[in-house]
Amino acid sequence: MATKILVIGALGQLGSELVPELRKQFGENNVVATDVKSAPNTEVLDVTNKEQVRTFIEKHNITTVYHLAAILSASGEKDPQLAWKINMDGLLNVLEIAVALKLKQVFWPSSIAAFGPNTPRQNTPQNCVMDPTSMYGITKLAGERLCEYYYLKYGLDVRSVRYPGLISYQSPPGGGTTDYAVHIFYEAIKHNKYSCFLKENTPLPMMYMPDAVRATIDLMQVSADKVKIRSSYNLGGVSFTPAEMVKEIKKLMPSFQCSYEPDFRQAIADSWPGSIDDNEARKDWGWKHQFDLATMTADMLKQIEIKLKG
Repeated sequence: MATKILVIGALGQLGSELVPELRKQFGENNVVATDVKSAPNTEVLDVTNKEQVRTFIEKHNITTVYHLAAILSASGEKDPQLAWKINMDGLLNVLEIAVALKLKQVFWPSSIAAFGPNTPRQNTPQNCVMDPTSMYGITKLAGERLCEYYYLKYGLDVRSVRYPGLISYQSPPGGGTTDYAVHIFYEAIKHNKYSCFLKENTPLPMMYMPDAVRATIDLMQVSADKVKIRSSYNLGGVSFTPAEMVKEIKKLMPSFQCSYEPDFRQAIADSWPGSIDDNEARKDWGWKHQFDLATMTADMLKQIEIKLKG
């Protein structure tokens, strides 16, 4: 059977760039994009409506699901009950339907938010204490356990990575704690200044979106026998602080100024790792990031300037 892909949550930060790449590789007609909002080339689908999702999958002869729909960390703290409903009920619906309809594969993204204050903060290992303190992080940890459970109990080929903060010029910030690393570029070009909601010396693992998209597709295309971890793979990119990012921006925009006014997101960031050990992903399926802080900064400034000029 030919691969027919459904992307749920296609209008989010990851989906906005994953869908075009999947369509490039598998063909326009073989990738169906959905979201709760309507948009061109995107159908409306509510992942919390199990019967609607099942009917949609059967109608389109879907074989593979990329389930990306979620309420992110900062937004999740404003409405924890909604975050649980979207993040957990949605995943459970997808897993149940995938087993019932014998789908080929499911991809679901986890996050560094699944770690917590008692997790080793530097070079965080694949297996360690995980005690998330945000509702988003709690749903990610629970989701990891569900994914592995459905693999072990039903043999469902479900695959996942723990994304660090994702940086992209294609879509605006979406309510995450690492969003400063996107917003700062827009403000630099628009106003030549930025007020950061994290302290200047807060290190966090980050990744440029082209690396994240490539990692996602690479993991899904590798043979099943190479996927040794069915909860979620650590995925590292480049770790830096807001001050280090500002320093890189100032190399290209010397007059740029940044101030620091930490808000509630600082506590979330303080509970997350500062750097990630992703050796298991490198060993099992050949993962390796391509963009460092300097190359990412230069490309972000260039691309956002083009975007803002229309």
